[in-house]
Amino acid sequence: MLSLTGEVSMQCEVAGGTAWGEPASTVTSLAFVIAGIALWLTRGRRPDGGARPGVQAAVAVLAVLIGLGSVVQHGPSPWWNPVVHDPPLMALLALVAADGVADLTQRRLRAWWWLVPGAVCAVLAFWRPGWSAAAQGVAAAAAVGITLLRAWRRPALRRHLLPGLVLLGLGGAIGTMTRPGWPWCAPDSWLQGHAVWHVLAAVTIVVLAPALGARSLR
Repeated sequence: MLSLTGEVSMQCEVAGGTAWGEPASTVTSLAFVIAGIALWLTRGRRPDGGARPGVQAAVAVLAVLIGLGSVVQHGPSPWWNPVVHDPPLMALLALVAADGVADLTQRRLRAWWWLVPGAVCAVLAFWRPGWSAAAQGVAAAAAVGITLLRAWRRPALRRHLLPGLVLLGLGGAIGTMTRPGWPWCAPDSWLQGHAVWHVLAAVTIVVLAPALGARSLR
């Protein structure tokens, strides 16, 4: 991202003129923080899927960290921004994938299944940011694929899993179509596609959360 230059960033938003870099993307990053706080406050409730409060708490903390890291990336954007932006996102993707595998194989979810990928991503983000981005892409594909399989095998969880996937797909499509060179790119518009992606992704976390940690429903 190019900040403080007035040039168009890779997200197709004019970046520069203030310490906020990409204003729309910076502000909407707080949607993750709001989502995380909401999940934290409701973590003690056991929804219909029997989701474990510990898993809910982990998702809540990761959502907040994703939001704060995104603020750093889209705002002041220091050279080290991938170190705070990438690891919590990788950890959450790994958590979604690992929780799905644990459910489908009737195994207990282990914290290291998602903590280790997050730690590895932190190292990659520091030394090879491009590798970190590629690793997140692989993790995202795995999380989506496993969630689709889980929705097929666990009908009772579809009310959370399928809407979450639809929201994520919609947000991804909007984010892609509004990148530089794509039809909906409008750098000077107050409505930015990446900002919309932030909001939809945050809502996706809230929608998916009740299914994470669920084991009792089949």
